[in-house]
Amino acid sequence: MRIARAVSLGSLTLSLALAQPAPEQPPTIKVEVDIVNIFCSVRDKRGGFVGNLTKDDFTVFEDGKQQTIRYFTRETDLPITLGMLVDVSGSQERLIDTERNAASQFFSSVLRKKDMAFLISFGAEAELLQDLTNSSRLLRSGLDQLRLNAGVGGFGPGPVPTIGQPRGTILFDAVYLAANEKLRGEVGRKAIVLITDGIDQGSRLKLSEALNMAQRADSIIYSIYYVDPSAYRGRGGGIWIGGAPSNSDLKRMSEETGGHLFHVDRKHTLEDAFKELQEELRTQYSIGYTPTNENKDGGFRKLEIRARDKDQKVQARKGYFAVKPEAR
Repeated sequence: MRIARAVSLGSLTLSLALAQPAPEQPPTIKVEVDIVNIFCSVRDKRGGFVGNLTKDDFTVFEDGKQQTIRYFTRETDLPITLGMLVDVSGSQERLIDTERNAASQFFSSVLRKKDMAFLISFGAEAELLQDLTNSSRLLRSGLDQLRLNAGVGGFGPGPVPTIGQPRGTILFDAVYLAANEKLRGEVGRKAIVLITDGIDQGSRLKLSEALNMAQRADSIIYSIYYVDPSAYRGRGGGIWIGGAPSNSDLKRMSEETGGHLFHVDRKHTLEDAFKELQEELRTQYSIGYTPTNENKDGGFRKLEIRARDKDQKVQARKGYFAVKPEAR
């Protein structure tokens, strides 16, 4: 199922057919409760996860004003909806087999009974290889479809239109699509896992727009920085650092949504990164509060969560959009 045009056309449309009219229900009283829910992880000064904290160990600030924590749990088993986005552009050609096998092991290990996941590949186009499912078998089948998808550059029409630049890796478009079309309508914990070298070439949308949509979808982005150095030898320009692309965009997307940037190198394999990610997903805290600012004007509210122990670092999203529920 091709989703390359979904940025402008919204091609991923879900429909529900009701075979029988719903039985008439007695009237109910609905009370709207405005709760901001934040999922966070805590690391000690050595980088290890801290999993034994209580509500009293945290302080929450919204736009600089302290908030009262009303709900607090440690979320080791809370269901998660997870989207995996795999870079299959030309620079990743030699890494695809490793990505396929490691991702398959990750899905088999991390998915539990109520978890759901989907798979998207992106290069010159973005393609939905497997829609939301709990089946590791179906996800493996989707991973088996990972294929090189490299652009040819130039001008003119294409799956994702570009103006004056070649199509190669529509990273930002893929993040936007995953957040808007697949995660925005879901509830609970939601995450995007990116496996890429961090280079965007040819996206219709900007980094800020992709990040904005991920925040509106309350999605955490976990980026796995995976580079084939041989793909960049001999290239020049300001985006290359030490013969490989910069990971600054991945770092920004991960940090601002409460995720983490993992690096893959000779000492830290892709399998190692997935193991750390699995541990993080099962070592999170859920913090809920009713904001003192009740105005839902659509503005962005800055969040800061502090740990009582100054040697501990809280990893959480940097803010949220204060919109009415029906506008989410």
